[in-house]
Amino acid sequence: MSMSLADSWGSAPASPIGFEGYEKRLEITLSDAPVFVDPCGRGLRALSREQIDSFLDLAKCTIVSHLSNKHFDSYVLSESSLFVYPHKVVLKTCGTTKLLLSIPRILELAAELSLPVLSVKYSRGMFIFPGAQPSPHRSFLEEVSVLNSFFGGLKSGGNAYVIGDAFKPKKKWHVYYATEEPEQPMVTLEMCMTGLDAKKAEVFFKDSTDGSCSSAKEMTMFSGISEIIPEMEICDFEFDPCGYSMNGIYGPAVSTIHVTPEEGFSYASYEAMNFNPSSLVYDDLIKKVLACFCPSDFSVAVTIFGGHGFAKSWAKGAEVDSYMCDDLVEQELPGGGVLMYQSFTAVTPGAVSPRSTLDGWNSDGAEMVAKSKEMSVCWEGEKAAKKKDADA
Repeated sequence: MSMSLADSWGSAPASPIGFEGYEKRLEITLSDAPVFVDPCGRGLRALSREQIDSFLDLAKCTIVSHLSNKHFDSYVLSESSLFVYPHKVVLKTCGTTKLLLSIPRILELAAELSLPVLSVKYSRGMFIFPGAQPSPHRSFLEEVSVLNSFFGGLKSGGNAYVIGDAFKPKKKWHVYYATEEPEQPMVTLEMCMTGLDAKKAEVFFKDSTDGSCSSAKEMTMFSGISEIIPEMEICDFEFDPCGYSMNGIYGPAVSTIHVTPEEGFSYASYEAMNFNPSSLVYDDLIKKVLACFCPSDFSVAVTIFGGHGFAKSWAKGAEVDSYMCDDLVEQELPGGGVLMYQSFTAVTPGAVSPRSTLDGWNSDGAEMVAKSKEMSVCWEGEKAAKKKDADA
């Protein structure tokens, strides 16, 4: 998105080149409160607007639009999106926001509602302008340190992964995960696209050359976004002079799109979560999203809980015409989860995919490279490190 309220706080200098589209994503899942404490099972949905604003203020973003159904509350933010379920909060922010600084307040509010932490997942791609990021987002090592200070004590310990081809440093995927016990079955798709087609990107300027799109509703329709999952009720928002966000809801399922259309650092993201895996075909959904943006490069990360049988078509790699898969990694997560990560580059027909690699972090925090699709390197020794910190 183009509008970045975070910069107005002076938390970090904005890039002199352009806006940081890549989001940071935090998902915290909570266990049930005792029945006598929360007889209606509202959980986090009992939070007031003032309480929600209290942790968004810490992350340096604000609510611009709101949509709800009987399952959850959806908020479009000045920098991306927030979703509040009774026992889950998903906060996604772009630009120079300080997402992780919201954690203490979220946990404080959860504790007031007697909702203990079940799990946490943090994920992001490679920032386009890493030098513009403020603390605690100056490096993944710094982010992991903060996450471990809050969640390293969960039964699995903290587990951090840096996934991607060592020879394509801009296509690395960062994941932190910790859990107290296995999670309920769920599939989440995170998709990041760069190098958007100029004609497709033009739709997301309020004053396009042909003057065809001046509102969010028009952008949603003319881009094709409304046809990705037609059943979704969409709450959309356009930024001035350009940029676009939308949240879509259907039952417990959610989708969200964020677009930074400026040439030179154009970016779009798509996410779908909590849907019935049998109702959507993985490859078909990917192709519908790509048709809206025609990026030169994109990546997809699919997180699966509940096993390959539950995930159906989502438990395998995607195949996309006119794109070469230059990385494919299947990464096991604690508690029976699995992450499928792929990155793609637009190519001429007949190109051959190179061998994929996986980057990880060793117990000393040093970046390392493993030359196999199947290998994974997680953050070792977290429990020992946590004990050392506790003894200090």
